[in-house]
Amino acid sequence: MAADDRVLLRDRLASVVREAGALALQTFRGQLVSWTKGASSPVSEADIAVDALLRERLLNIRDAGWLSEETEDDPARLRRDEVWVVDPIDGTRAYLAGSPEWVIAAALVCAGRPVVAALYAPVSDELFLSVAGGGATVNGTRIAASSGDQLAGATFSGAKRRLDSLAAIEPGIATVPRVPSLALRLARVATGAIDGTFTAPNSRDWDLAAADLLVHEAGGRITTLTGQSLIYNRPDPVHGALVAAGRARHARLLGLIRDRLSEFA
Repeated sequence: MAADDRVLLRDRLASVVREAGALALQTFRGQLVSWTKGASSPVSEADIAVDALLRERLLNIRDAGWLSEETEDDPARLRRDEVWVVDPIDGTRAYLAGSPEWVIAAALVCAGRPVVAALYAPVSDELFLSVAGGGATVNGTRIAASSGDQLAGATFSGAKRRLDSLAAIEPGIATVPRVPSLALRLARVATGAIDGTFTAPNSRDWDLAAADLLVHEAGGRITTLTGQSLIYNRPDPVHGALVAAGRARHARLLGLIRDRLSEFA
């Protein structure tokens, strides 16, 4: 896909996620039917409605495979070079609890990596956009992950056990409450509001793809604990524990983790 085509697609994607956010806001803090799928994952009428809107709009602007948290998986996606990876409401628990910390997340993945992505936080009206090779913005303003590799005084949010392991190595780190939406937490890393985060195992493609591109284009990295970049649209879209931070700090963290992998995995 040419660079100009990516920019055009980004702008059309921005319009779609704003529309999806407006739909989600109609029932936010209202009476909703919700239920639990799997072991403990909540889902609501709003998730399903937003998923349907995104599917219709996104497949209309770009014919591609489809992978969404709220759509039954179709293995046909594995035969497509391009796939839409979507989380209609990332942070459903927060949404149902009336907390503002949830987002609409969508990315177009090409050959296993996101090339165009959007995250939209409707309550705070924050629209995060990124294009591979084209940087990352929030509401039109360029963003950048925090620089430097120092850990003392750096702020971290995320999986408690892993933060405890890091604090045992560097007691000077600062921790802030975990943002319930993983995609939004990674967006905070991309803006430098949080210096780094660890994620627990079992996040899915739809939690990560859009935020991955955002972090990358903001000058950060999100990888496995051994430094591997994430590959999307595999048969099993599940990932292990991850670490995200600005590039220099990320490299420092990988160095610390290397000899203590069992404590962080």
